[in-house]
Amino acid sequence: MTAAKPRILVIDDEPQILRFLRISLRSEGYEVLQAGSATEGLMLAATEAPDAIVLDLGLPDMDGQEALRQLRRTCRTPVLVLSVRSSETEKVEALDNGANDYVTKPFGIREFVARIRVLLRDREPAALRPSADIYHSAGLHIDFVKRSVTLDGEDIHLSKKEYALLARLAATPDHVVTQQQLLAEIWGPTHKEDTHYLRIVVAKLRNKLGDAPSAPRFLVTEQGVGYRLITYEAE
Repeated sequence: MTAAKPRILVIDDEPQILRFLRISLRSEGYEVLQAGSATEGLMLAATEAPDAIVLDLGLPDMDGQEALRQLRRTCRTPVLVLSVRSSETEKVEALDNGANDYVTKPFGIREFVARIRVLLRDREPAALRPSADIYHSAGLHIDFVKRSVTLDGEDIHLSKKEYALLARLAATPDHVVTQQQLLAEIWGPTHKEDTHYLRIVVAKLRNKLGDAPSAPRFLVTEQGVGYRLITYEAE
């Protein structure tokens, strides 16, 4: 299985900037979503679950600083501000409002793409990163670098949320991860009570792994608490 390409949402009202970033980011292997206004960008951020957001401050319908504040009320996605505003005051305000990085126009595309890579790399909290690049147990093989999963040698095609759940449990195998932890880490802190989201993804993941809830091979439900991934000793 090859995981989906990282999705970058670009919110900017300059057509030439949108075109330039679309071409540049796609050439680096990213999927690109585009919005020409803050309203459209906020909607896409809420509905399309991008992996990173590039935000201009000079938007036609709302100041970018306000758009950033609204994003941060519901969204933990890394944000890189891309703006002609170069004053220290603007940069400090953007960072205080929740931006992860700030690049001024004009900009070099190589540095810009490098900063996107850093945002995506740093999105996962260090404490949750697996200690090894590979997880392997009872025919289940996860390559955390390639973000690929196989079961008994066959590719398993997972959605982004399914992979995130499996990888999170594999980062701490044989340890229970609570429902609230999983919801906060995968969906965001505002979704800690949305347990139905988690149940749906768990059911789909179990189906793809051929795992029966009554006799699980991999994914165990700790009733009312959370989930854990079973690890078997190497034969």
